[in-house]
Amino acid sequence: MTSPAWRALVEHRCAVGNRHLRALFAEDPARFSRLSVKLDDVLVDFSKQRIDARTLKLLIDLAETADLRGWRARLFAGEQINVSEGRAVLHPALRYLKLDAFPSPQFDVMPEVREVRSQMRAFSEKLRAGLWRGFSGEAIRDVVNIGIGGSDLGPKMVVGALSSYQRRGLRMHFVSNLDSAHLAPLLDSLDPRSTLFVVASKTFSTQETMRNALTAREWLCAAAGRDAERALPLHFVAVSSALEKAAAFGLPPENVFRMWDWVGGRYSLWSAVGLPIALAIGMNGFERLLAGAEAMDRHFREAPLERNLPVLMALIGVWNTNFLGASTSAVLPYHESLRFLPSFLQQLEMESNGKTVGRDGLPLACQANPIVWGEIGSNGQHAFFQLLHQGGWLVPSDFIATAQSDYPLPGHQAPLMANFLAQSAALAFGKTEAEARAELQGAGIPDSQMAALLPHKVFAGNQPSTTIILPRMDPYNLGMLVALYEHKVFAQGVVWGINSFDQWGVELGKQLAGRLLPALQGEAPTTGLDPSTVNLIAWCREHGDF
Repeated sequence: MTSPAWRALVEHRCAVGNRHLRALFAEDPARFSRLSVKLDDVLVDFSKQRIDARTLKLLIDLAETADLRGWRARLFAGEQINVSEGRAVLHPALRYLKLDAFPSPQFDVMPEVREVRSQMRAFSEKLRAGLWRGFSGEAIRDVVNIGIGGSDLGPKMVVGALSSYQRRGLRMHFVSNLDSAHLAPLLDSLDPRSTLFVVASKTFSTQETMRNALTAREWLCAAAGRDAERALPLHFVAVSSALEKAAAFGLPPENVFRMWDWVGGRYSLWSAVGLPIALAIGMNGFERLLAGAEAMDRHFREAPLERNLPVLMALIGVWNTNFLGASTSAVLPYHESLRFLPSFLQQLEMESNGKTVGRDGLPLACQANPIVWGEIGSNGQHAFFQLLHQGGWLVPSDFIATAQSDYPLPGHQAPLMANFLAQSAALAFGKTEAEARAELQGAGIPDSQMAALLPHKVFAGNQPSTTIILPRMDPYNLGMLVALYEHKVFAQGVVWGINSFDQWGVELGKQLAGRLLPALQGEAPTTGLDPSTVNLIAWCREHGDF
């Protein structure tokens, strides 16, 4: 990172990096209006970030130096920007709702995208109407999505977020873990005559997904008995690009919803991977989700960089990570329906940009993606917020809420929002020693106790945060929110020089697991393995039940 734009930010950091948010607000009373952006009815406030007008200008210069505009154009043009795998990155095509070609007349993926959308609509409407029947003639009452990674986290997050829109009488379940404790209790609670399984695996070979799918198939066939062969296509559908493997599993072509290699798993909820979403909220609701994401796509393509929400989020994240020294970033939704958003964003951000090698194959000259973590904000207040307030770590945070409740109850939403607003303010501005002293004096604390209590009552503040407020949690606004984070991740990858769309680090563990499985089962020697693993295998074989 030796460009003039990067060096200018280093110098700027030395000059202003330790300035307190109290001072920044005191110097600029109009800071909120300058540092907040509204798109449709979604408000994003950056005023509690430790930046000023000069910081933003230098960050925009950095984006220009990295050719963010050019990479953005290549993304939407369908160029093979996933250079290590030689693939285009076209998840924006999945939510493109116009009737013309995309990304271009010469390379138009929309006919096949629309074909799969039509297949999803026909299937979801039939099942939701009670016309898709199981082997005994009963309507489907439970849908189990079997997938892992993006084939689980995306649809699970969206279905949870939009639970207030879900069709009553149709229960949605998600299974990802290879641990039988995930699948076995669920199967015990289900009726095989009214259960549908959606097996989501692009290759139809993912170990965790296929082991769970095979177990579910055995469970169904045992219940169906002599009707097992006829029952299988009534209770299983697949989302995959591997038609032959799905056929070998027992599924006819009409039960397979196609995927493409230009869609990465963590960007795939807009595809047929989102079938559970369409089943839960209907295909019209699913297309409203697409419409919200498409609105954010247009904004990302067209808005000036200095008022572009994904670009601003990305650049401020770079500032916090590379210039202020933050190693983590917290996601704090004050919305119970968004309980799976932190884990979804962990994959989106850390699997995309958690790398030390650039797209050119050379080591990065800077630290890239921070560690992403989070929890429902109300719960976090009574758990880890103590560390955020007084632990001494720099932890930038995203506070996310909706102005309206999904499930209104008298007396709940106002105190929820009061806590939402209070925490970001407290983290930003803290409490000075003088303020703490005045507070203790006002409470009648005698001077003899003041010195002992005073250090515990001081809060440093100056913790940066972004506040995102949606008017309500509906498919359109959720689509905008998810696409906002997707484009943020891409823009940061461009600045860091990273290919955000491969994930080679995931493969090593899979390869080793494939080698260790026969050894655990006593079918292969442990020759060549490290001593720790050899002894752990021996202990597991002695005490386990393989």
